[in-house]
Amino acid sequence: MQSVVTVGLDIAKNVFQAHGVDEEGSVVFRKRLTRAKVVEFFAALKPCLVGIEACATAHHWARSLRELGHTVKLMPPAYVKPYVKSQKNDAADAEAICEAVTRPTMRFAEVKSIEQQSVLSMHRLRAQLIRHRTRLANTIRAHMAEFGVIAPVGRLGLERLIHIICDEADARITPIVRRALGHLVNQHDQQVMQILDLDRQIMIWHRGNETSRRLATIPGIGPLAASALAATIGDAKVFRSGRALSAWLGLVPRQNSSGGKERLGGISKRGDGYLRSLLVAGSLAVIKYAQRNGTKRPWLVKLLERRTSKIAAVAMANKIARMVWAVMIRGESYREPLLRAA
Repeated sequence: MQSVVTVGLDIAKNVFQAHGVDEEGSVVFRKRLTRAKVVEFFAALKPCLVGIEACATAHHWARSLRELGHTVKLMPPAYVKPYVKSQKNDAADAEAICEAVTRPTMRFAEVKSIEQQSVLSMHRLRAQLIRHRTRLANTIRAHMAEFGVIAPVGRLGLERLIHIICDEADARITPIVRRALGHLVNQHDQQVMQILDLDRQIMIWHRGNETSRRLATIPGIGPLAASALAATIGDAKVFRSGRALSAWLGLVPRQNSSGGKERLGGISKRGDGYLRSLLVAGSLAVIKYAQRNGTKRPWLVKLLERRTSKIAAVAMANKIARMVWAVMIRGESYREPLLRAA
């Protein structure tokens, strides 16, 4: 077999496709692999460059192949798609990956460690439990409304409904409804306890991680956002600047420029929506504080005079993302800038 220098690996649940080329770009092999044979196959190859799309299980396979001595690079699937020459199938995808990984202008994703993925698993599960808790709360409200029992929006209003369901002496609902809704109340209470347990686990990791603690010194970033940023970004050196990180989070204007005319729209909303939502929520807290104390951030107060609070929150989130990059690059905590003299 000729010497293989680059391999494109199209991963899946059970059946994988590998496409290998030599130094001249000639095809050495096109091989269909089962999941159990992937490690065995790459262990028999000499160390080479392996390209993989950054999708589900990609980080696991990247770590496994790196342990075998290979150089593994992950690429966003959207950047690989233009290299698919024919109709889409596993073999064509593997060939496109093999071609894309050698491009000098290709952008790559950092391979996450087991610790990073462990922390992100807690964040994803917490977000999913919150969505389920909201669905249960809305379901309880909807069923109680059918009997004319309405409560104010918010946690206190829901607690009032739960108290009515648990009070057997309350005749506003029938015993049949009380028993049925009791199951939803039990599920809601269980999910609340699970969310609190995940909050405690995230806080423990945050206190033990030096980068996460430094990020929490930035206004608008608490332990939740700090731990998510530290685990997701990893090494901030992969970004050339703070704006590159902000663009990666989808917080910069979307462009539709042509013919030398720049046309900027709303934010692109590319990248991790979970991180973006945490930054925007933190920015709203900064805005409320700035409105009470206008001397802290006068530029933000002036922006609020011209724009709505939601637009100002996105602008503040963009600024916070740049602060995150600076704090991670310099290895320092956030320092409040000195106000210029009038």
